[in-house]
Amino acid sequence: MITLIFILFFAIRLVSLSISIRNEKRLIAEGAKQFGEKNSKLLAAAHIAYYFAALAESHIRGAQFDAVSTAGTAVTAFALAMLFYVIRELGEIWTLKIYIHPRHTLNRSWLFRHVRHPNYFLNIIPELIGIGLLCHAWATMAVGLPVYLVILAIRIRQEHEAMRHLW
Repeated sequence: MITLIFILFFAIRLVSLSISIRNEKRLIAEGAKQFGEKNSKLLAAAHIAYYFAALAESHIRGAQFDAVSTAGTAVTAFALAMLFYVIRELGEIWTLKIYIHPRHTLNRSWLFRHVRHPNYFLNIIPELIGIGLLCHAWATMAVGLPVYLVILAIRIRQEHEAMRHLW
């Protein structure tokens, strides 16, 4: 059951990747500039490594779907719902990378006014915690989350720098 839910969540993530790729191609064609390219690659690799380390740990531990897995499923479902809410809010400028369009404007919707970096704090971090709980991946969370958070902190700093002229 854990593996099936994991596959479902991973497939949903692949849908978001396809949206990002489509938006990225259009942004590049319209003259958008990318920032933090190396960190974006590192973040993507860390995300994939975290997911599959959690799944591997689940299999090594012989984890069974239980109340902890149910909580992880709920947290991850919330995180993915927030991901698609953010995608809808940002529209054609949403990507997994940092691109600044020549006519880029800040999103001033309710969510972005009240939650700083909702994609990171309402999607990515809860998603990783949820996957860890789903898989009973305690070692993955203990090691992977701090490593991921360092990379994410660099990403947030790069995003602030890239968008400084818009504030």
